[in-house]
Amino acid sequence: MRALLFHNNGMESRRVLVPVLLAFAAAGLYLMVLTSKEKALTEGYETAQVLVATVDIPERTVLKSDMFDAMSVPRKFVQQDAFEVRTRSDMNVISNLVTRVRVPKGNQLTESSLIAMTPEAGLSVKVPPGYRGAVLPIDPGLRSLIKPGDRVDVLLTFDAVLDGGVRDKATVTILQNVLVISVGNDLGQGVTAGQHKALAEKDDRAAALSDKALISLALNPNELQYLALMQRKGDTAIGVRGLGDYDMHPIPVVSIYGLLNDSRR
Repeated sequence: MRALLFHNNGMESRRVLVPVLLAFAAAGLYLMVLTSKEKALTEGYETAQVLVATVDIPERTVLKSDMFDAMSVPRKFVQQDAFEVRTRSDMNVISNLVTRVRVPKGNQLTESSLIAMTPEAGLSVKVPPGYRGAVLPIDPGLRSLIKPGDRVDVLLTFDAVLDGGVRDKATVTILQNVLVISVGNDLGQGVTAGQHKALAEKDDRAAALSDKALISLALNPNELQYLALMQRKGDTAIGVRGLGDYDMHPIPVVSIYGLLNDSRR
């Protein structure tokens, strides 16, 4: 009788224990689902600071600081190659880069939508308003000594007919205080050290096949005509100005005959 009672009690205990265990399992499963939902919601509300266009930015535009700003965006809406920022100084990373495509106002700025200021961006992105970009051959030895942003004077040496019909070589300074906007493939801004090295190697290979290097100058329309004319008339040379020297001076034409006469006085 006692064994039967014990057996019945064990059966009753199991009948009670199974629902309790099932209840705990259901509660655990519910907690897991709830935690997963909470995590998904949390991730949905998590934000990141990304760079966004504050104005419509046309294609092939050099980025300036007033064209973009940092904005909080839900992380699930952050584009894969967007520029994330953690400090204000991080925003400088895209200054002077060039838009590869049009970026509408409010769109995120991405690595794929921007390019460095290289020949791929084109020379026009460096030409100041109202000016023209002109290419001038120079001695290859000067290429490594001149940098974009330097100022130069341009001189012309030509065959002249002096008073009395004397033929002589003469040199005149045609252009003064001219802005250099590129040297070879170097446009001067927005390139990494690796890109700069690659561009320099490309210029070195080109220089090995030519007796001239190239620089690009910013000229007003009249100066552009002078340069076109002088390149047909004789040989050109440049003089590099010191930093901050923007003065213009009247400079007389010189000739070998005149130099010899001056030396005899």
